[in-house]
Amino acid sequence: MLVIINGNIRTMEQQDYEDGYIQIEQGKIVAIGDMRDCDKGALRDRDDVQVIDAKGNLVMPGLIEAHCHMGITEEKKGMEGDDCNENVDPVTPYLRAIDAINPMDASFHDAQQAGITSAMIGPGSANVVGGQFAFLKTYGRCIDQMIVKAPAAMKIAFGENPKVNYSGQGTSPSTRMAIAAMLREELTKAKAYQKRRETDSETEKDFRYECWLPVLRGEIPLKAHAHRADDILTAVRIAQEFGLAMTIDHCSEGHLIIEELQKAGFPAIVGPDMASRNKIEVQNMAFKTVGILSGRGILTAVTTDHPVSKIQFLPICAGLAVKAGMSMEEGLRAITINPARICGVDDRVGSLAVGKDGDIAIFNGNPMEVFTRNLCTLIEGKIVYYDEQSAML
Repeated sequence: MLVIINGNIRTMEQQDYEDGYIQIEQGKIVAIGDMRDCDKGALRDRDDVQVIDAKGNLVMPGLIEAHCHMGITEEKKGMEGDDCNENVDPVTPYLRAIDAINPMDASFHDAQQAGITSAMIGPGSANVVGGQFAFLKTYGRCIDQMIVKAPAAMKIAFGENPKVNYSGQGTSPSTRMAIAAMLREELTKAKAYQKRRETDSETEKDFRYECWLPVLRGEIPLKAHAHRADDILTAVRIAQEFGLAMTIDHCSEGHLIIEELQKAGFPAIVGPDMASRNKIEVQNMAFKTVGILSGRGILTAVTTDHPVSKIQFLPICAGLAVKAGMSMEEGLRAITINPARICGVDDRVGSLAVGKDGDIAIFNGNPMEVFTRNLCTLIEGKIVYYDEQSAML
Protein backbone atom coordinates (compact mmCIF):
# COMPACT_ATOMS: atom_id res chain seq x y z
CA MET A 1 0.00 0.00 0.00
CA LEU A 2 1.14 3.57 -0.74
CA VAL A 3 -0.25 6.70 0.89
CA ILE A 4 0.36 10.31 -0.08
CA ILE A 5 -0.27 12.67 2.84
CA ASN A 6 -0.35 16.45 3.34
CA GLY A 7 -0.99 17.16 -0.32
CA ASN A 8 -2.70 20.09 -2.00
CA ILE A 9 -4.84 17.77 -4.11
CA ARG A 10 -6.39 18.83 -7.44
CA THR A 11 -8.55 15.88 -8.41
CA MET A 12 -9.92 17.31 -11.70
CA GLU A 13 -13.22 16.01 -10.32
CA GLN A 14 -15.77 18.04 -8.34
CA GLN A 15 -13.89 18.25 -5.03
CA ASP A 16 -10.31 19.27 -4.20
CA TYR A 17 -8.46 19.04 -0.87
CA GLU A 18 -6.07 21.75 0.33
CA ASP A 19 -4.61 19.33 2.88
CA GLY A 20 -5.49 15.85 1.75
CA TYR A 21 -4.37 12.26 1.38
CA ILE A 22 -4.60 9.53 -1.26
CA GLN A 23 -4.38 5.82 -0.55
CA ILE A 24 -3.39 3.38 -3.30
CA GLU A 25 -3.55 -0.41 -3.17
CA GLN A 26 -2.77 -2.84 -5.99
CA GLY A 27 -2.36 0.04 -8.40
CA LYS A 28 -5.77 1.61 -7.75
CA ILE A 29 -6.91 4.58 -5.67
CA VAL A 30 -8.93 3.18 -2.75
CA ALA A 31 -9.35 6.34 -0.67
CA ILE A 32 -9.01 10.07 -1.13
CA GLY A 33 -10.01 12.86 1.23
CA ASP A 34 -9.10 15.45 3.82
CA MET A 35 -6.18 14.77 6.20
CA ARG A 36 -8.60 15.05 9.11
CA ASP A 37 -10.16 11.82 7.89
CA CYS A 38 -6.87 9.97 7.40
CA ASP A 39 -6.26 7.26 10.02
CA LYS A 40 -2.56 7.92 10.69
CA GLY A 41 -2.46 5.45 13.54
CA ALA A 42 -3.59 2.60 11.33
CA LEU A 43 -0.92 3.52 8.78
CA ARG A 44 1.81 3.42 11.43
CA ASP A 45 0.67 -0.01 12.57
CA ARG A 46 1.07 -1.57 9.13
CA ASP A 47 4.45 -2.81 7.91
CA ASP A 48 3.51 -2.75 4.23
CA VAL A 49 2.82 0.99 3.94
CA GLN A 50 4.98 3.38 1.93
CA VAL A 51 4.30 7.00 2.82
CA ILE A 52 4.97 10.06 0.66
CA ASP A 53 4.71 13.34 2.54
CA ALA A 54 3.74 15.84 -0.16
CA LYS A 55 4.47 18.72 2.25
CA GLY A 56 1.77 20.94 0.83
CA ASN A 57 2.89 20.54 -2.78
CA LEU A 58 0.43 20.16 -5.65
CA VAL A 59 -0.83 16.61 -6.16
CA MET A 60 -2.53 16.00 -9.50
CA PRO A 61 -3.53 13.19 -11.83
CA GLY A 62 -0.67 12.23 -14.12
CA LEU A 63 -0.58 14.33 -17.27
CA ILE A 64 -1.77 12.87 -20.59
CA GLU A 65 -0.49 13.39 -24.13
CA ALA A 66 -3.38 12.83 -26.55
CA HIS A 67 -1.40 12.58 -29.82
CA CYS A 68 2.26 11.74 -30.32
CA HIS A 69 4.81 9.41 -31.86
CA MET A 70 6.97 8.51 -28.84
CA GLY A 71 9.08 5.44 -29.44
CA ILE A 72 7.78 4.99 -32.98
CA THR A 73 9.89 7.92 -34.18
CA GLU A 74 12.84 7.36 -31.87
CA GLU A 75 15.25 10.08 -30.86
CA LYS A 76 18.96 9.89 -31.78
CA LYS A 77 18.51 6.96 -34.21
CA GLY A 78 17.67 8.45 -37.60
CA MET A 79 16.19 6.14 -40.23
CA GLU A 80 16.95 3.04 -38.16
CA GLY A 81 14.60 4.21 -35.40
CA ASP A 82 11.93 5.81 -37.57
CA ASP A 83 8.93 3.52 -38.01
CA CYS A 84 6.27 6.22 -38.12
CA ASN A 85 5.12 6.05 -41.76
CA GLU A 86 4.81 3.14 -44.18
CA ASN A 87 4.95 5.65 -47.00
CA VAL A 88 4.78 3.30 -49.99
CA ASP A 89 1.04 2.56 -49.79
CA PRO A 90 -1.49 5.34 -49.09
CA VAL A 91 -4.03 3.06 -47.36
CA THR A 92 -2.66 0.89 -44.52
CA PRO A 93 -5.36 0.53 -41.83
CA TYR A 94 -4.03 -2.84 -40.66
CA LEU A 95 -0.77 -1.42 -39.26
CA ARG A 96 -0.56 -1.48 -35.47
CA ALA A 97 1.49 1.04 -33.51
CA ILE A 98 2.17 -1.51 -30.78
CA ASP A 99 4.38 -3.42 -33.22
CA ALA A 100 6.74 -0.45 -33.70
CA ILE A 101 6.85 1.47 -30.40
CA ASN A 102 10.14 1.09 -28.54
CA PRO A 103 9.49 1.82 -24.83
CA MET A 104 13.25 2.18 -24.29
CA ASP A 105 13.26 5.39 -26.34
CA ALA A 106 14.54 8.31 -24.25
CA SER A 107 11.23 10.15 -24.64
CA PHE A 108 9.53 7.78 -22.19
CA HIS A 109 11.89 8.80 -19.39
CA ASP A 110 11.44 12.45 -20.35
CA ALA A 111 7.68 11.96 -20.07
CA GLN A 112 7.95 10.38 -16.62
CA GLN A 113 10.22 13.19 -15.44
CA ALA A 114 7.63 15.74 -16.63
CA GLY A 115 4.76 14.01 -14.80
CA ILE A 116 3.26 12.53 -17.99
CA THR A 117 1.93 9.09 -17.13
CA SER A 118 0.11 8.05 -20.32
CA ALA A 119 0.01 8.86 -24.01
CA MET A 120 -1.84 8.13 -27.24
CA ILE A 121 0.81 6.88 -29.68
CA GLY A 122 0.55 5.91 -33.32
CA PRO A 123 1.52 6.25 -36.97
CA GLY A 124 2.20 9.52 -38.74
CA SER A 125 0.32 11.35 -41.48
CA ALA A 126 2.08 10.38 -44.72
CA ASN A 127 -0.78 8.02 -45.64
CA VAL A 128 -4.49 8.64 -46.20
CA VAL A 129 -5.03 5.83 -43.68
CA GLY A 130 -2.04 5.26 -41.45
CA GLY A 131 -3.08 2.52 -39.03
CA GLN A 132 -4.07 1.93 -35.43
CA PHE A 133 -3.09 4.11 -32.46
CA ALA A 134 -2.65 2.70 -28.95
CA PHE A 135 -3.09 4.35 -25.56
CA LEU A 136 -0.21 3.41 -23.25
CA LYS A 137 1.29 4.09 -19.86
CA THR A 138 4.70 5.76 -20.13
CA TYR A 139 6.50 3.28 -17.86
CA GLY A 140 7.56 -0.23 -18.73
CA ARG A 141 9.76 -2.39 -20.92
CA CYS A 142 7.07 -4.56 -22.51
CA ILE A 143 4.46 -2.80 -24.65
CA ASP A 144 1.86 -5.48 -23.93
CA GLN A 145 2.05 -4.65 -20.21
CA MET A 146 1.81 -0.89 -20.84
CA ILE A 147 -1.38 -0.96 -22.93
CA VAL A 148 -4.49 0.72 -21.58
CA LYS A 149 -6.41 0.52 -24.87
CA ALA A 150 -5.38 -0.94 -28.23
CA PRO A 151 -6.56 -0.27 -30.79
CA ALA A 152 -7.59 3.14 -29.51
CA ALA A 153 -8.11 5.04 -32.78
CA MET A 154 -7.65 4.75 -36.56
CA LYS A 155 -5.32 7.36 -38.07
CA ILE A 156 -6.41 9.19 -41.22
CA ALA A 157 -4.78 12.23 -42.79
CA PHE A 158 -5.77 15.16 -44.99
CA GLY A 159 -3.89 17.96 -46.68
CA GLU A 160 -0.23 18.44 -47.45
CA ASN A 161 1.40 15.36 -45.97
CA PRO A 162 -0.27 12.67 -48.12
CA LYS A 163 -0.13 15.00 -51.14
CA VAL A 164 3.60 15.68 -50.82
CA ASN A 165 4.48 12.06 -50.11
CA TYR A 166 2.64 10.51 -53.05
CA SER A 167 2.84 13.24 -55.68
CA GLY A 168 6.61 12.84 -55.38
CA GLN A 169 6.16 9.17 -56.22
CA GLY A 170 4.04 9.93 -59.28
CA THR A 171 0.97 8.21 -57.87
CA SER A 172 -2.27 9.06 -56.08
CA PRO A 173 -3.08 10.95 -54.00
CA SER A 174 -1.62 14.12 -55.43
CA THR A 175 -4.71 16.24 -54.71
CA ARG A 176 -7.09 16.78 -51.81
CA MET A 177 -9.84 15.32 -54.00
CA ALA A 178 -7.97 12.05 -54.29
CA ILE A 179 -7.33 11.88 -50.52
CA ALA A 180 -11.06 12.18 -49.81
CA ALA A 181 -12.00 9.78 -52.60
CA MET A 182 -9.55 7.10 -51.45
CA LEU A 183 -10.83 7.35 -47.88
CA ARG A 184 -14.46 7.08 -49.02
CA GLU A 185 -13.61 4.06 -51.16
CA GLU A 186 -11.87 2.34 -48.25
CA LEU A 187 -14.75 3.04 -45.84
CA THR A 188 -17.31 1.82 -48.38
CA LYS A 189 -15.43 -1.46 -48.79
CA ALA A 190 -15.06 -1.78 -45.01
CA LYS A 191 -18.80 -1.28 -44.46
CA ALA A 192 -19.57 -3.92 -47.10
CA TYR A 193 -17.21 -6.29 -45.31
CA GLN A 194 -18.90 -5.51 -41.98
CA LYS A 195 -22.29 -6.35 -43.49
CA ARG A 196 -21.02 -9.68 -44.84
CA ARG A 197 -19.49 -10.58 -41.47
CA GLU A 198 -22.72 -9.73 -39.61
CA THR A 199 -25.11 -11.51 -41.99
CA ASP A 200 -23.06 -14.57 -42.98
CA SER A 201 -21.34 -16.55 -40.24
CA GLU A 202 -19.34 -18.39 -42.89
CA THR A 203 -17.61 -15.21 -44.10
CA GLU A 204 -13.87 -15.64 -43.82
CA LYS A 205 -12.01 -12.97 -41.88
CA ASP A 206 -10.15 -10.50 -44.08
CA PHE A 207 -7.10 -9.06 -42.34
CA ARG A 208 -7.27 -5.83 -44.35
CA TYR A 209 -10.82 -4.98 -43.27
CA GLU A 210 -11.17 -6.66 -39.87
CA CYS A 211 -9.30 -3.69 -38.34
CA TRP A 212 -12.14 -1.36 -39.43
CA LEU A 213 -14.81 -3.12 -37.36
CA PRO A 214 -14.09 -1.27 -34.06
CA VAL A 215 -14.37 2.03 -35.99
CA LEU A 216 -17.60 1.10 -37.75
CA ARG A 217 -19.12 -0.17 -34.49
CA GLY A 218 -18.31 3.14 -32.79
CA GLU A 219 -15.88 1.57 -30.32
CA ILE A 220 -12.94 3.77 -31.38
CA PRO A 221 -12.78 7.02 -33.37
CA LEU A 222 -11.12 8.10 -36.56
CA LYS A 223 -8.08 10.20 -35.66
CA ALA A 224 -7.99 12.86 -38.36
CA HIS A 225 -4.80 14.79 -39.08
CA ALA A 226 -6.14 18.12 -40.37
CA HIS A 227 -4.65 21.61 -40.09
CA ARG A 228 -6.38 23.80 -42.69
CA ALA A 229 -10.02 24.82 -42.35
CA ASP A 230 -11.12 23.14 -45.58
CA ASP A 231 -9.33 19.90 -44.62
CA ILE A 232 -10.99 19.96 -41.20
CA LEU A 233 -14.40 20.34 -42.82
CA THR A 234 -13.67 17.54 -45.32
CA ALA A 235 -12.89 15.28 -42.36
CA VAL A 236 -16.14 16.32 -40.70
CA ARG A 237 -18.08 15.74 -43.93
CA ILE A 238 -16.75 12.19 -44.38
CA ALA A 239 -17.17 11.22 -40.72
CA GLN A 240 -20.79 12.37 -40.86
CA GLU A 241 -21.43 10.59 -44.17
CA PHE A 242 -20.40 7.28 -42.61
CA GLY A 243 -21.74 7.99 -39.11
CA LEU A 244 -18.35 7.66 -37.40
CA ALA A 245 -16.82 9.08 -34.24
CA MET A 246 -13.75 11.24 -34.83
CA THR A 247 -11.16 13.43 -33.16
CA ILE A 248 -9.75 16.39 -35.08
CA ASP A 249 -6.01 16.36 -34.50
CA HIS A 250 -3.97 19.59 -34.87
CA CYS A 251 -7.02 21.67 -35.88
CA SER A 252 -4.75 24.65 -36.57
CA GLU A 253 -7.46 26.73 -38.27
CA GLY A 254 -10.29 25.53 -36.07
CA HIS A 255 -10.76 29.01 -34.66
CA LEU A 256 -11.66 30.22 -38.16
CA ILE A 257 -14.62 27.81 -38.45
CA ILE A 258 -15.77 27.78 -34.85
CA GLU A 259 -19.52 27.68 -35.55
CA GLU A 260 -19.17 24.72 -37.90
CA LEU A 261 -17.11 22.82 -35.33
CA GLN A 262 -19.61 23.58 -32.59
CA LYS A 263 -22.36 22.15 -34.75
CA ALA A 264 -20.33 19.06 -35.70
CA GLY A 265 -19.50 18.28 -32.05
CA PHE A 266 -16.18 16.48 -32.59
CA PRO A 267 -13.43 16.99 -29.99
CA ALA A 268 -10.16 18.69 -30.97
CA ILE A 269 -6.56 17.86 -30.05
CA VAL A 270 -4.73 21.11 -30.75
CA GLY A 271 -1.04 21.63 -31.53
CA PRO A 272 1.90 21.42 -31.83
CA ASP A 273 1.82 25.19 -31.48
CA MET A 274 5.39 25.30 -30.17
CA ALA A 275 6.67 24.06 -33.55
CA SER A 276 7.60 26.27 -36.49
CA ARG A 277 5.15 27.24 -39.22
CA ASN A 278 7.14 25.24 -41.77
CA LYS A 279 4.21 24.31 -44.04
CA ILE A 280 1.61 26.37 -45.87
CA GLU A 281 -1.26 24.67 -44.04
CA VAL A 282 0.02 25.74 -40.59
CA GLN A 283 0.38 29.46 -41.33
CA ASN A 284 -2.48 30.29 -38.93
CA MET A 285 -1.25 28.01 -36.14
CA ALA A 286 -1.37 29.82 -32.78
CA PHE A 287 -1.68 29.10 -29.05
CA LYS A 288 -4.95 31.04 -28.97
CA THR A 289 -6.80 28.36 -30.97
CA VAL A 290 -7.32 25.82 -28.19
CA GLY A 291 -8.66 28.49 -25.82
CA ILE A 292 -11.10 29.79 -28.40
CA LEU A 293 -12.40 26.27 -29.06
CA SER A 294 -12.73 25.36 -25.38
CA GLY A 295 -14.39 28.69 -24.68
CA ARG A 296 -17.12 27.76 -27.14
CA GLY A 297 -17.82 24.41 -25.48
CA ILE A 298 -15.69 22.13 -27.68
CA LEU A 299 -13.89 19.34 -25.79
CA THR A 300 -10.19 20.09 -26.29
CA ALA A 301 -6.75 18.77 -25.43
CA VAL A 302 -3.26 20.14 -26.03
CA THR A 303 -0.63 18.10 -27.88
CA THR A 304 3.12 18.33 -28.45
CA ASP A 305 2.94 15.90 -31.39
CA HIS A 306 6.28 14.58 -30.10
CA PRO A 307 8.88 14.62 -31.58
CA VAL A 308 7.65 17.68 -33.52
CA SER A 309 7.95 19.43 -30.19
CA LYS A 310 9.30 17.67 -27.12
CA ILE A 311 7.01 15.54 -24.97
CA GLN A 312 8.32 17.15 -21.76
CA PHE A 313 7.00 20.54 -22.93
CA LEU A 314 3.36 19.39 -22.81
CA PRO A 315 2.49 21.35 -19.62
CA ILE A 316 4.36 24.41 -20.94
CA CYS A 317 2.30 24.26 -24.15
CA ALA A 318 -0.83 24.30 -22.00
CA GLY A 319 0.60 27.27 -20.09
CA LEU A 320 1.22 29.17 -23.31
CA ALA A 321 -2.39 28.49 -24.30
CA VAL A 322 -3.47 30.01 -20.97
CA LYS A 323 -1.22 33.01 -21.67
CA ALA A 324 -3.03 33.36 -25.02
CA GLY A 325 -6.48 33.44 -23.41
CA MET A 326 -7.48 29.96 -22.25
CA SER A 327 -8.71 29.77 -18.65
CA MET A 328 -6.34 28.33 -16.04
CA GLU A 329 -8.77 25.54 -15.20
CA GLU A 330 -9.21 24.57 -18.85
CA GLY A 331 -5.45 24.62 -19.30
CA LEU A 332 -5.09 21.95 -16.61
CA ARG A 333 -8.04 19.99 -17.97
CA ALA A 334 -6.49 20.04 -21.46
CA ILE A 335 -3.62 17.87 -20.22
CA THR A 336 -5.55 15.63 -17.78
CA ILE A 337 -9.24 14.75 -17.87
CA ASN A 338 -10.02 16.15 -21.35
CA PRO A 339 -7.51 13.98 -23.21
CA ALA A 340 -8.65 11.01 -21.12
CA ARG A 341 -12.22 11.57 -22.29
CA ILE A 342 -11.20 12.21 -25.88
CA CYS A 343 -9.14 9.00 -25.94
CA GLY A 344 -11.91 6.96 -24.29
CA VAL A 345 -9.94 6.02 -21.16
CA ASP A 346 -11.42 8.36 -18.51
CA ASP A 347 -12.67 5.33 -16.57
CA ARG A 348 -9.04 4.70 -15.62
CA VAL A 349 -7.02 7.92 -15.90
CA GLY A 350 -7.29 11.70 -16.14
CA SER A 351 -8.57 12.46 -12.63
CA LEU A 352 -8.11 11.34 -9.05
CA ALA A 353 -11.03 9.27 -7.80
CA VAL A 354 -11.63 6.00 -6.00
CA GLY A 355 -11.36 3.12 -8.45
CA LYS A 356 -9.09 4.89 -10.92
CA ASP A 357 -5.45 4.02 -11.58
CA GLY A 358 -2.91 5.43 -9.15
CA ASP A 359 -1.29 7.63 -11.82
CA ILE A 360 -0.17 10.77 -10.00
CA ALA A 361 2.29 13.66 -10.34
CA ILE A 362 3.46 15.90 -7.48
CA PHE A 363 4.61 19.40 -8.48
CA ASN A 364 6.12 22.20 -6.42
CA GLY A 365 3.86 24.68 -8.25
CA ASN A 366 1.59 24.98 -11.25
CA PRO A 367 2.97 22.56 -13.90
CA MET A 368 2.11 25.06 -16.65
CA GLU A 369 4.70 27.50 -15.28
CA VAL A 370 8.22 27.11 -16.63
CA PHE A 371 10.06 27.13 -13.27
CA THR A 372 7.84 24.45 -11.71
CA ARG A 373 9.55 21.13 -10.95
CA ASN A 374 7.97 17.72 -10.93
CA LEU A 375 8.92 16.10 -7.63
CA CYS A 376 7.45 12.64 -8.06
CA THR A 377 5.63 10.56 -10.67
CA LEU A 378 3.61 7.45 -9.84
CA ILE A 379 2.10 5.01 -12.31
CA GLU A 380 -0.37 2.53 -10.86
CA GLY A 381 0.95 3.31 -7.40
CA LYS A 382 4.60 2.72 -8.28
CA ILE A 383 7.15 5.52 -8.06
CA VAL A 384 8.71 5.77 -11.53
CA TYR A 385 10.42 9.15 -11.03
CA TYR A 386 11.54 10.88 -7.84
CA ASP A 387 13.40 14.14 -7.31
CA GLU A 388 15.86 13.34 -4.53
CA GLN A 389 15.99 17.01 -3.49
CA SER A 390 12.31 16.94 -2.50
CA ALA A 391 12.91 14.69 0.56
CA MET A 392 9.29 13.49 0.61
CA LEU A 393 10.05 9.84 1.34
